[in-house]
Amino acid sequence: QVQLVESGGGLVQAGGSLRLSCAASGRTFTVIAMGWFRRAPGKEREFVAAISRSGANRYYADSVKGRFTISLDSVKNTVSLQMNSLKPEDTAVYYCAAGSRITSVAEEYDFWGQGTQVTVSS
Repeated sequence: QVQLVESGGGLVQAGGSLRLSCAASGRTFTVIAMGWFRRAPGKEREFVAAISRSGANRYYADSVKGRFTISLDSVKNTVSLQMNSLKPEDTAVYYCAAGSRITSVAEEYDFWGQGTQVTVSS
């Protein structure tokens, strides 16, 4: 099993920045990729970004490209999501996920964090 704990959410004004972190523990050697997803009120869960264990491969949703950056500290087993130029439509609960392959498909991730709320005011 792999345990994931997110932190860093909060309230920010439009145009501002937030940095989310996700600390992994347990059988982390089984993790090949980590990703971020989000669920806005009344909407389906959607892919945000993903990164391979080596950090060599990174993928982003079109809606966040150029504004969000995913990074991985393999020593600390922590994945971060730097979010800049935030918009009200970025408001959602953000979830960290870990799995055996890098993908934008939520169902292919095996482990999930509890989520952290990000609210962007206009």
